Amino acid sequence: MKQKSVNILKKKTSGTSTKYIFECNDCSKKFSTKDILAKHISYSHKTQNNSDTTAVRTQIELTPVPQLTEIFNCDICEFKTSQKRYILAHLKAHVAKQMYCCNNCEYKCITKRDMERHMKIHTGEKPFSCNICEYRCIRKGHLQRHLKTHTGEKPFSCNICEYRSIRKIDLQTHMKIHTGEKPFSCNICEYRCILKSTLRAHMKIHTGERPFSCNICEYRCITKSRLQIHIMQIHTGEKPVSCNICEYRCITKSRLQIHMKIHTGERPFSCNICEYSCITKSRLQIHMKTHTGERPFSCNICEYRCIRKCGLQTHMKIHTGEKPFSCNVCEYRSIRKGDLQTHMKTHTGEKPFSCNICEHRFIRKGDLQSHMKIHTGEKPFSCNICEYRCITKSSLQKHIKIHTGEKPFSCNICKHRFIRKYDLQRHLKTHTGAKSFS
Repeated sequence: MKQKSVNILKKKTSGTSTKYIFECNDCSKKFSTKDILAKHISYSHKTQNNSDTTAVRTQIELTPVPQLTEIFNCDICEFKTSQKRYILAHLKAHVAKQMYCCNNCEYKCITKRDMERHMKIHTGEKPFSCNICEYRCIRKGHLQRHLKTHTGEKPFSCNICEYRSIRKIDLQTHMKIHTGEKPFSCNICEYRCILKSTLRAHMKIHTGERPFSCNICEYRCITKSRLQIHIMQIHTGEKPVSCNICEYRCITKSRLQIHMKIHTGERPFSCNICEYSCITKSRLQIHMKTHTGERPFSCNICEYRCIRKCGLQTHMKIHTGEKPFSCNVCEYRSIRKGDLQTHMKTHTGEKPFSCNICEHRFIRKGDLQSHMKIHTGEKPFSCNICEYRCITKSSLQKHIKIHTGEKPFSCNICKHRFIRKYDLQRHLKTHTGAKSFS
């Protein structure tokens, strides 16, 4: 541990600062900007008759209030603060930027106390422990904050929405969501974000750095949180977060918050081209590609292109023959978990989707939607060679093979070929002697 001498200079002056206050007519809460007041009104008083922006304009703008403040100025740069302890720390940073240097890493700090705390990272020492769970930490303040997770105490609340937090700094970060402030920007691309740590993680996309690796498989990632999600999702199957309304369980609290919108019916993101609305911004971004025709992910084996990366990953299993999801009743195997869940309904007899015109019931929602076109007479898919029209895209694809002469399904006994798999299965019964019922 290396140490350098410090000489602190301090200058103190007095000054005034002007603060504009905007007051809500409905609840008398005060805000520093009109924008924050507007968001507060739209969220907190949206049930009242004030959805128009005129409600914001009628709020009381108080006269600027001069406030006498003791200002501390830095003699070296233009830094100013009203807090004495901040100017002291700031001046130390000028005079002794490398007062204490860690011998194990590149960490530098101003005070001996900070260095002693830092060294515990290398020694693994965590003297403060929770008496409820196994949590241990380096600082007493961290333990005090952790204990609030057990008591449920969240003393810091947002005056615009219902957000509450354990730490003041978390609330300050949250407020940037309402103001739209994104102070950290990437110097390579146009990415901007609220947190410095988020920017650091983003920069690893450009450098290709993936410092966190799984000790079970070869997976590597940018952040520790992504690694934790990977381990729970792929290896342990652990889902520690649960819904208090249904049996849904998930890995992260943020996923639960998204899930809860299913129960509330909230769909805050809507398409400005069609009537589509959804729960998350990412789903809307994916949907917009259906309008633009953009399919950024392409297969390097065939001509398949798709909107989402996960769609390409699923498609690649067609080429590899991988079918990771298997039925525990029969020999059925599938590429996707959703296909297996649908298949299981053939064993249980469950048909949750019913026609409100006739008594037909279906396993899949898509099958019901296709069936409804029988009642409406709608045939949206048409052949560009003849006048054939049909209800489903798959029916059109089968029809097109009549024109192309393609017969992809062949009998391994007599070499007969067929357009449809169903026709081949019916043909095979002529060899086995099984009766075919049409």
